[in-house]
Amino acid sequence: MRVMGKHCFIWRMLLAMSVCIASITTLWGTATTGVVLDIKHGMPIADAIVIAEGKEYRTDANGAFRIPSSDRIGVRAIGYDRKFAEKSGTIYLSPFIPKALYLSSFGATQDKIVNNAKHLIRTTEINALVIDIKMDRGQIAHKTNNFTANKIGAQKMVRFKDLKQFIAGLKKEGIYTIARIVCFKDTPFVRAYPQWGVKRADGSLYRDREGLYWIDPSQKEAWDYIISIAQESAQAGFDEIQFDYVRFPDHKGLQFSIKNRQRERVEAINEFLKYARERLIAYNVFISADIFGYVCWNDADLGIGQRVDAMALHVDYLSPMLYPSGFHVGIPGYKNPVKANYEIVNHTLKKALEKSGGSPLSYRPWLQAFRDYAFDRRYYGAKEIREQIQASEDFGSCGWMLWNPRNVYSPAGLLPFKEADQ
Repeated sequence: MRVMGKHCFIWRMLLAMSVCIASITTLWGTATTGVVLDIKHGMPIADAIVIAEGKEYRTDANGAFRIPSSDRIGVRAIGYDRKFAEKSGTIYLSPFIPKALYLSSFGATQDKIVNNAKHLIRTTEINALVIDIKMDRGQIAHKTNNFTANKIGAQKMVRFKDLKQFIAGLKKEGIYTIARIVCFKDTPFVRAYPQWGVKRADGSLYRDREGLYWIDPSQKEAWDYIISIAQESAQAGFDEIQFDYVRFPDHKGLQFSIKNRQRERVEAINEFLKYARERLIAYNVFISADIFGYVCWNDADLGIGQRVDAMALHVDYLSPMLYPSGFHVGIPGYKNPVKANYEIVNHTLKKALEKSGGSPLSYRPWLQAFRDYAFDRRYYGAKEIREQIQASEDFGSCGWMLWNPRNVYSPAGLLPFKEADQ
């Protein structure tokens, strides 16, 4: 405690100095300086993102930043919350670790399901929701004026009449909100624009095992539509945009507008994420991307364009899908993944970090909260869920997310709510 007190004193002195030089004039105009600090301990937050005049800036090792003079800035950092400030100087961020449940757009607007989720938020460690906005079948969950969405018939399953009002209600309850945007699996879009769809070797449109069409991720003309939906989600108040199916389909022998080679596939996915980040700068939202679990174990892209070392450069969080049931051949040393829930999650996250570098906080995995479908059909209850959570937390990830496609959740495996932990 004495050491912490000494550090806080030193930082208060530095803060006083920073305030005195908050505005300076340079050869290129007026600049503003400031510092970003942890509100609990008063310590600097390195590599925090500061948004000013439509551009991203980063704090240095001392939490300091220097940006063009701006009336309003956005600030965020991995492992913390986000905020907007009317002026610079000293800005405090609160540590925040999202622990989320997935809700489909139907679940989020069905009283029984959403009320159960809110009950778990009030009574357990859950504090966040992942909500479908651009859905697996290409439908847009909220009422939109987007010309393309209305033209292609993506408004046949509108669940949110007023998305902004819905999100505002969740924010009043202190719930962290994540918008799930399914990117390149989109039947309505490809039916309307077949020239931008994934093709088979004979030139016909590719359909996956569910009979759904895919946008060719290398077709840049299709990117704006996807990102425009993400922008609407950010405008509605979501804290984070999560890109799912941000990959090429996992099927051999397909044709794209680029050569079907790893280098070109990886480059296309990374360019999309880079472009999406640029388009979302002004909203100061966190950006995440879902990735296959086995991608974390491979140097190659597994034919889908995903490599953790490359994707980590363009998102705040990577979210590997670490459902043990999905690890069909296990991992080294553990051939039966449903009997090694802890090891699947913990070892895979460590493998991913070896490839990407950086901080464990740049990962937030998806965990299994549904019955096994690939091995012994076991029910995933308190023991199995807690093993996965513990593995993620021991690794040091920035939270975790539970996936159940039916949106059926219980307190099993979850710690009770504690005011001191929030």
